[in-house]
Amino acid sequence: MIDLYYWTTPNGHKITVFLEETGTEYRVVPINISAGEQFGSSFLKISPNNRIPAIVDHAPGRGMAPLGVFESGAILLYLAEKTGQLISANPVERAETLQWLFWQVGGLGPMAGQTNHFSHYAPERIPYAIERYVNETGRLFAVLDKRLAGREYIAGYYSIADIACYPWVVPYERLGQSLSDVPNVRRWFESIRERPAVQRAYAMATRINTQPVVTEEARKHLFGQSGETVRRMPQ
Repeated sequence: MIDLYYWTTPNGHKITVFLEETGTEYRVVPINISAGEQFGSSFLKISPNNRIPAIVDHAPGRGMAPLGVFESGAILLYLAEKTGQLISANPVERAETLQWLFWQVGGLGPMAGQTNHFSHYAPERIPYAIERYVNETGRLFAVLDKRLAGREYIAGYYSIADIACYPWVVPYERLGQSLSDVPNVRRWFESIRERPAVQRAYAMATRINTQPVVTEEARKHLFGQSGETVRRMPQ
């Protein structure tokens, strides 16, 4: 059994999609990040960076104690290796998969996240920041489009690389992007969107988070952190 500490963000969706695709037994533990639940002491023991998602694997191996894993890329890799699914044993294919998984973790996710923040949540509009991040997100979409030319999936087979990238393409309109500019991404996106496991994962999200409105209190929890915030957290 996997306990999934989850909220309805792109990084959260990565893990529910994986678990649904592989038929892995799991239990969702909602962590409402708009309400500040990510700062609770029990969650911080699993995810010291106070970010979702995180998991606890209650059966990591014979005789082993439950294992906590945080960071979405690390979770995807851990679960892929545990289940033997969605990552190839072929060393070339595996390397391709990991390159694009880390490309998403280090590039597409952070840049798209900043685009969304400065375009929709920042208390003041900063044209330079919006242009900077919209353009960089567009550049990354173009990189992905070139990668998908002549390929059904990012690593040549459906893998954790696709699962990592897909949720960050879902809000493309909010990110100031058009899929007409990236036809290979559009074809790939539409194919993944129709997968039953993906549809189940996203349907569950709408049941868990029924009020996705960001209030002023939520802004403090989501965007008002600093080094001092971390120092005040319980050990």
